[in-house]
Amino acid sequence: MTKRHDFRKLALTASPHDRAQDAAQALTEAFSWSPIAEADAVVVLGGDGFMLHTLHAMLDSGRVIPAYGMNLGTVGFLMNKPKSNRVLVERVARARPLAVFFFNDTATTAVTQDGRSQEFYAINEVSLLRETRQTAKIEVTVNGKVRIDELVCDGVLVATPSGSTAYNLSANGPILPLDSKMLALTPIS
Repeated sequence: MTKRHDFRKLALTASPHDRAQDAAQALTEAFSWSPIAEADAVVVLGGDGFMLHTLHAMLDSGRVIPAYGMNLGTVGFLMNKPKSNRVLVERVARARPLAVFFFNDTATTAVTQDGRSQEFYAINEVSLLRETRQTAKIEVTVNGKVRIDELVCDGVLVATPSGSTAYNLSANGPILPLDSKMLALTPIS
């Protein structure tokens, strides 16, 4: 039996593409939506890119709520298929949570050769690419422990399960199951 979530206020956001905008218009006429700042969950209409955009916007605002995606884009690996035979609100209430985007709300920190740190969230992947004509020499540290002293390459991708089917796959990296707690490290030559 599927657990039911009690989302009292739902927000709606849609990509600017016609298909998503048409669906948003129809849903706006059929349901009363809340502003995202007041919502318990958000329904995202579009493709994977728009879902990632929405998640980044929530991270930037400091308020992350559950997001239910409906594929009105191209591939929609992260999204649900739109179905007209079940009420959307019921589908959201019965959705199975999948926490693949954030690993314990951990940010990624990159330290440059001159010692400067940059911290950011990695929802899909982090890519480090060399900036000169020389090969990059990258030290890989996970949770304070050096895992690779010196990785010599043109760059490296560190992909989450949700990002493992995008650039990581095209760089011959592995595809990770969405419910996996692993990351993929793929050198770029």
